[in-house]
Amino acid sequence: MNKDIVQSEAKGLPRMKPATDILETGDGFFIYVDMPGVSKEELIIDLSDDELRIGGKSTYQGVTNENRIHVEFGNVEYTRAFTLSHIVDREKIKATLKNGVLELHLPKAEKALPRKIQVEAE
Repeated sequence: MNKDIVQSEAKGLPRMKPATDILETGDGFFIYVDMPGVSKEELIIDLSDDELRIGGKSTYQGVTNENRIHVEFGNVEYTRAFTLSHIVDREKIKATLKNGVLELHLPKAEKALPRKIQVEAE
């Protein structure tokens, strides 16, 4: 069993830390979170102070009277948390869920963006 999976006592679902990629561009950050089987309605994204928390539940409808020989996906609760830097513009964060992948765009605050300094000659 994956060490990132723990039993959720409150809901009785296995809790899993989903695979995640974080990329930085000139204007911000992109976070990609693997959330297979999670619908938009089951997805929760909360921002509190410097912590961004992501959670969601996926459900798998199995066949009745089945004998499960090997199971690697099914009902699961995904959870992940990130600490945000002060350079992220919290008011402009955007989230998109497509094909089981959550994409978050965290733009850099205006004051954190690189800028050119004009040089004046006398």
